[in-house]
Formats: sequence, C-alpha cells, structure tokens
Amino acid sequence: MNRDTAIPQSDGSDAFQDYYLEEYAHCYGCGRLNEYGLKIKSYWDGDESICHFLPKEYYSGGMKNILYGGLIASLIDCHGAGTAAAAKAREMKIKIEPGAMPRFVTASLKVDYLAPAPVGVELELRGAVKEIKGRKVTVGVTLSAKKKICAKGELIMVQVRE
Repeated sequence: MNRDTAIPQSDGSDAFQDYYLEEYAHCYGCGRLNEYGLKIKSYWDGDESICHFLPKEYYSGGMKNILYGGLIASLIDCHGAGTAAAAKAREMKIKIEPGAMPRFVTASLKVDYLAPAPVGVELELRGAVKEIKGRKVTVGVTLSAKKKICAKGELIMVQVRE
C-alpha cells in the first residue's frame, strides 16, 4: 500500500489545506473559507510537495509585470505550512479526514529573492521537509516561473497544541 493513500496527491484529489479545521481555514493565503484569499492548494508529488498559482496582474510590485515580494513570501509561507502539516500527519500515520490535519504556525521565515517573478505566468512552488523534531518541522520551498527559480524560502513551522 502506498504510504500516501490517505494524504492528498497531485492527481486532483483534495489538497492539504482542505483538511484543516474550520477555525484554521480563514488564512489569506491558504484558507478555503476566506472569500478574498488566494486559496492555494498543496499536494504531495512523491517526497516533495507541489503547488501551482497563477498571479493576477494586480499583484504587481514596483514594476508592472513583476510580482510583489510580499506575495511571494505569503505563497512560500502557506505552502510551507501545508507541507509541514502533511509531513507531520505522514510521520504520525494519521488517517486524514476533514478536520484531522495537524495545524502549524510560522516560527521563522527566510526568503531569498533570486530573480523577478512575473505576473500572469503560472508559478510552481515545491517544498521539501528538511527535519521533523517533535512539534517543529523545517521546510525548504522554491518558487519557480517557467522552470526558473525566482525565490527560495526556509521555514521553521511549529505545530499548534490541541
């Protein structure tokens, strides 16, 4: 049996964020219940997590066709949180059901901007778990456009106590 059968895959099934408790589903970046939010969706793609996002032109930064850096940080943050939650669920062998996904908050976020990220072009975020140590999960995330890495992030995520 595939160890990820109960964990969302990139085959179009539900995303990590779809399993958050309702009280944690209002985040601007990944909350399914925030009608004004980005509603990003993250999935497993082998041992990495993956997310695709198409930024609209009104998300521009200082230049008309370049994505606002704060939004890049938000995308990395929310994808990293989803990755941490899914990785912890995988480690704990939790059967994922609505409301069962562990919830994480950001303790540290470092973003390196390597190249301008364009608006109007689908972005790909890829996450890799670097370490799981108790309630703390360290995740690395890259954000790419047209296969070119535009930003890298490293996050320390901490699991919310029940």
